Amino acid sequence: MERTGIITIKGNPLTLIGPALKAGDKAPDFYVLDGELKGVGLKDFKGKIKLISVTPSLDTPVCDMQARRFNQEAANLPDDMAVLNISMDLPFAVSRFCATAGIDKVKAFSDHRDASFGNAYGVLIKELRLLARSIFIVDKDDVIRYIEIVAETTSLPDYDKALDAAKKLRA
Repeated sequence: MERTGIITIKGNPLTLIGPALKAGDKAPDFYVLDGELKGVGLKDFKGKIKLISVTPSLDTPVCDMQARRFNQEAANLPDDMAVLNISMDLPFAVSRFCATAGIDKVKAFSDHRDASFGNAYGVLIKELRLLARSIFIVDKDDVIRYIEIVAETTSLPDYDKALDAAKKLRA
């Protein structure tokens, strides 16, 4: 399924591949790789609230800022919340970035192999084979409770709104 009119990069329209998920939908499973090439999926975070920060490439300034901000925030979140970053960067690049940037609270993963996350969550950019900047909050029962797909790829997400949505799930 292809969707247009949702995101741009520097004002130029892009096409998203995958479903148009919405709050209340069951979170689709996915298969991504960690820095050690180990496969990880939604089931690996069972029973946790999941804040999934999606970035096009950690090697860009905006993605770098997004990963660092969520890493700072994750330090103050309880153990029943997992903060993930998913990008199309190679697993080795993800590991290098995290080590260099001191990203130690966010769990960073690569979707480069199969674009499993991008296809399942509807954020794979057809023209670039990158993921659209977005945030998904998934509750402990694997139901999506919040989605932000950032309209302009070079813009930052609304951190406060996403963090508030995640924290409300603990109440």
